[in-house]
Amino acid sequence: MLKKLTKILKISRYPLLLRALVRHRVAAATEHLETIKIVKPATLIDVGANKGQFSLAARAQRPGVGIYAFEPLPGARDRFSAVFRDAVNVQLSPVALAATEASAEFHIGSRDDSSSLLPIADAEKKAYGVHESGRMVVETRRLDSEVDFAALPRPIMLKIDVQGGELDVLKGVSDFSSIDFVYVELSFVELYTGQPLFEHVYEFLSARGYRLRGLFNLSMTPAYGSTQVDALFDRR
Repeated sequence: MLKKLTKILKISRYPLLLRALVRHRVAAATEHLETIKIVKPATLIDVGANKGQFSLAARAQRPGVGIYAFEPLPGARDRFSAVFRDAVNVQLSPVALAATEASAEFHIGSRDDSSSLLPIADAEKKAYGVHESGRMVVETRRLDSEVDFAALPRPIMLKIDVQGGELDVLKGVSDFSSIDFVYVELSFVELYTGQPLFEHVYEFLSARGYRLRGLFNLSMTPAYGSTQVDALFDRR
């Protein structure tokens, strides 16, 4: 309850976030405001945008930030579109990002922001009470084919929250030279079948010239202890 009240108080400080909450029942991801303040992005690539919670936080902190968002779930995507209906310089694509371009089965979670291209494992249910509630077929695209990074204002922040598909999203990028920051939710436990863990993504980004800048929002669960964390990487 205290955490929820704290979030509402933070939202109330920003007219944009308060309007989104009252009109569309979308609560901005205020836990990321400080990270966005550190990064000061001119462009946000929001992968796994859901209803726009992170994009809202970015716009509250950086009103002029350009947003390129990706969300395959129709219901969440509709809510995002409603929230940003009158906003300029916001693009929303209805695809899932991956290492290859094809059609793929998408596993819908009982909580929609826990949906994934990977099957939901028993550990996700033990940790967060989430189970699979349905499936759908989605189109997958490489990020390279969707965004021309070299043409975008910098600094560029690539935010990834895709429930186990983080490494596949990153493998869809051939040239990281224009991506200044990568902010990604990572797991220490295999919550989705076959998902890469923290160390795998860390090694991938380190090999491509990134360093770990900071860890935020550590999630502790009774089942596993340290379970997930948001990791910020920047270029060396």
